[in-house]
Amino acid sequence: MDDLYREMILDHYRNPQKKQLVSPADIDYAEDNPLCGDFIHLTIQLDENKVVKDVGWEGNGCAISQASASMLYETLIGKTLDEIRSIGKDDILEMLGVPLGPVRLKCALLSLKVLKAGAYGLHAWPGEEDE
Repeated sequence: MDDLYREMILDHYRNPQKKQLVSPADIDYAEDNPLCGDFIHLTIQLDENKVVKDVGWEGNGCAISQASASMLYETLIGKTLDEIRSIGKDDILEMLGVPLGPVRLKCALLSLKVLKAGAYGLHAWPGEEDE
């Protein structure tokens, strides 16, 4: 089963989904992981009911960080801002489907960190120091 997930990660890395910024954006947030150089910039358009209308992103980095962004961000269209805020670490790990060590975990969670900070309008992800 791990091989299937690894192939899915590589496919998203090679053929990322929604990898183009949208404008105008209601949510626009970018951050990097200075330890490894991964970078993600996320833009989201919301409709009048705070439902995601469109998503776009750009970034660079390792296969895990970029695949995580592609996989996560393609699922956002049609979700409310509250639904986005409820996405957590376990959702990302389940989506990736492979065990990750501490260094790769930071790579995988960068897309979530960017999403949460943007959705909350913060400069830091709540509870980040606990991750």
